[in-house]
Amino acid sequence: MSKKAHEIYNEAHEIWNPNRVDTFRQSGIEMVMGEREGSYFKDLDGHTFINMHSNGGVFNLGHRNPEIKEALIKGAELVDAGNHYFPSQYKNELTEKLLAVSPDNMKYVFTLNGGGEAIDAAVKFARRATQRSRVVSLSCAFHGASGISMQAGNPELAEYFNMKPNPDYYTHIEYNNLEELEEVLKREDTAAVIIESIPATAGFPMPIEGYHKNVEKLAHQYGALYIADEVQTGLMRSGEMWCCCKYGAKPDMIVTGKGLSGGYYPMSAVIMTEEAGAWMEDDGFAHTSSFNGTELGCIVSSKVLDILNRPETKENIQMLTDFFAKNLAEIQKRHSDFLVEVRQCGVIMGLKTSHPMGGQALMVSLIKNGVWAVMANFDKSVLQFKPGLLMKKETAEDVIKILDKSLTDAVQMLAVAESK
Repeated sequence: MSKKAHEIYNEAHEIWNPNRVDTFRQSGIEMVMGEREGSYFKDLDGHTFINMHSNGGVFNLGHRNPEIKEALIKGAELVDAGNHYFPSQYKNELTEKLLAVSPDNMKYVFTLNGGGEAIDAAVKFARRATQRSRVVSLSCAFHGASGISMQAGNPELAEYFNMKPNPDYYTHIEYNNLEELEEVLKREDTAAVIIESIPATAGFPMPIEGYHKNVEKLAHQYGALYIADEVQTGLMRSGEMWCCCKYGAKPDMIVTGKGLSGGYYPMSAVIMTEEAGAWMEDDGFAHTSSFNGTELGCIVSSKVLDILNRPETKENIQMLTDFFAKNLAEIQKRHSDFLVEVRQCGVIMGLKTSHPMGGQALMVSLIKNGVWAVMANFDKSVLQFKPGLLMKKETAEDVIKILDKSLTDAVQMLAVAESK
């Protein structure tokens, strides 16, 4: 007999993650995912939810996408992980497809498993290429939970694990502050400037005019490489394959992940110029691990890119972009005291509220009304709002109706909490 959500949470509190369990329970939530498909999933009690979180883009193409599922199954009948030392046709096919959708300055692709691991690799590649060590990044960004990626992100996370970034190797600057960036670069010891194209965990604040192009210009002016972290903003979420390119920039490396998995097989990649990948011309064994570029993963990711490149996929993204832009503007007018800003680039969206915990309150209200979305952890006044690329219009219409009600519910929830 299947266990109930409450039983699973009790067990999880003991052996999995007690604080995470407590956090959800304090909000009256004991969510365990059950059946899932497309833009929807059910909990174990059969309640249906529309997924507006997409696991940061892991479910860019929906839950259990049938084409990706078929590619995984057929691929498993042909291959397994393969051997990380050998080339293969599946690795070459994925590499060719990634290069084809990337800027023309790109030469090599190195495939990995997760976004944080790929950020670590990209920084190492930049340090090798430039013979420098400093990494300049945004204080409001999240680049992953591994070693280098955690130190490059919001420093509070690294400090929590007693990994305070060494100021000789890491400098954190404000988003949209080009003057601060140039002051650091003038030291001429920076290996890489790494920018999350629109910082997700900060709630998707939009870049100022010309920001990414000027990051590229300044980095190159002072001998550094520019790494675009596209783990959450890439793979057509901005309306173009890479968000940084939509803003006119040509980075030296693009890091992608999450959605490259198709929701099934963990995959990430560093797409890079010849300069950034020069280490592979000298010692191709210097950076490797057992699951780099697995053959089965390459088959899955190749199918992901096939789907992303279809005209009908791009048309649906444009439909969703226009639909949410129009309807969120109307909703903001009705809730202007609470919903103070709608941030949007394609289907990358952040809803900023007037209350410091408004994003969290809205998250809870939405869950209770049948939509799963997540607050921005570095700015809990903001809700991340992230539909899958293949969401149907009628589903988006349901999301808007539920959001309208949930905004009112969130205001009432905050008022009750503050009255106690």
